[in-house]
Amino acid sequence: MTITSLAVPPPVTAVDAWHGVVTAAHAHDLPAAVPAPGRVETEGKLNRSSVSGRTVRLAATAPDGSYDGVASLLLFTDEGNRHTAFLDVLAVHPRARRRGTGAALWRAVHAELTANGRTSLSTMLELGGTGQEFATGLGFEKVLDLGWYVQNVREALAAHPQPPELPEGYAYAQWAGVVPDAHADAFAEAHNAMEDAPSGDMDEQVTPWDADRVRAAAQVILDRGGVILSSAVLHAASGDRVAAYTELVLRDPSDARALQYDTVVTPDHRGRGLGRAVKRHMLGAVRLAQPGIREIATSVADDNGPMLAVNERLGYRRERTAAVFQLRL
Repeated sequence: MTITSLAVPPPVTAVDAWHGVVTAAHAHDLPAAVPAPGRVETEGKLNRSSVSGRTVRLAATAPDGSYDGVASLLLFTDEGNRHTAFLDVLAVHPRARRRGTGAALWRAVHAELTANGRTSLSTMLELGGTGQEFATGLGFEKVLDLGWYVQNVREALAAHPQPPELPEGYAYAQWAGVVPDAHADAFAEAHNAMEDAPSGDMDEQVTPWDADRVRAAAQVILDRGGVILSSAVLHAASGDRVAAYTELVLRDPSDARALQYDTVVTPDHRGRGLGRAVKRHMLGAVRLAQPGIREIATSVADDNGPMLAVNERLGYRRERTAAVFQLRL
C-alpha cells in the first residue's frame, strides 16, 4: 500500500477509484435511506477546492492500482483560521478495513498538518459508527452535537400550499446561481449574521463575508457541477436589505435529495416569522426549478432551538445523529 497525493485535476481513473471508495464506505456505514454521493459530486470536489482554503487529497493505493482508502483535508487560508483545518473525508473501503489503511492515511494527514503549522483539526462524524471509534482513539473530542433532518418536499407543499404573507414592508426574492449584483452587498451582510449560530467549542473563527466572497462560494458549487438556489426576504424600508435568506444545493443535478445550506434571519428582523417564511418560499422555487427533488436534508445543532422549531413546523424529521469532533495537535 502506497499513500499518494492526487493531482488537480485528477485523471478519470483516479476519480473512478476515489468514487468507488466513498460510495462503498457510504453503503457500509450509513442507513440505506441516505443517498450516496453521485459521481458529479465526487469529481467536482476533487477538481475544485472550497473558497475557504486549499485541499489536500490523499489515496491509499493497492498494488493493483485500485484505492483502498482516501482522505481529503481542507487547510484554511482565510485570515484567523490558518492555524486549523477540516478533515472532510477519511474513508476506507470495507474490503480493506482492519489492515492499517486508515492509520496510514491518518499519518499522511498528520504530516500535512504538521508541515503547514496547524494546531487543531475538526471533522464531522456520525455518532455510534466506526468513524467516531477511530477518531476518539486518536484523541478527538466532541465539541458540537447536531442532528440530520429530512423534509419530504411533496408533503411539505401539501401541508403549506402557499408561502406565508409577509409583514408590511417586506418582499420575497429568489435567484439561481451567483447572487445578482443588485443584492450582493446586502446578501453578504446577511451572511455575517451567521456569526451567532451555535458552534460549541470549535477552534475556528467566523470569516467575514463580502460580495466577492459570496459570489466565489456560489461559483465553487457551480464549477463542481452542482446547482444552488437562494430565496430571500427583502426589507424595502432599509433599501431592500436582506432580512432573511436560505440556500439550497444540489451537489449532483441527478440527486433526488438536496441539501439546505444556511438559513439566516438577521438580528433586527427576528421574531416576525421570516425564517419559516423564507424556507417555505424556497419550496416553491424547488418545485419550479428542480421538480426532481423529493427530499431536503439539513444539519442543525442540538442547541439551536429557534431553527429546530422552524423546521418542525415545516415537517422536517430527525434522521440520524452526528457531531463535530476536534483534535488539538
